Amino acid sequence: MTQRHTLDARNLLCPMPVIRVQGAMGSLAPGDELEVLCTDPGAMSDVPAWCRVHGHEVLEVVEDPGADEIRITIRAGAGDDDGRAR
Repeated sequence: MTQRHTLDARNLLCPMPVIRVQGAMGSLAPGDELEVLCTDPGAMSDVPAWCRVHGHEVLEVVEDPGADEIRITIRAGAGDDDGRAR
């Protein structure tokens, strides 16, 4: 059964959102989803790039300019030694 998790990475600057995503993926099973809330515009490219390298799928990237917030939804893949999800 797919579980949904949320990671609050708001007000963190590069590279911390990616580092927090990497840490959170360690507790996910393949197929689980992680919703990342962040405010650093760099995360819009950094998190998807990290996901591609580590075998995870980005389902959605949504920027809400009114709330100054970015929401990135990731589905955990099989991962690897650095990508954590297994």
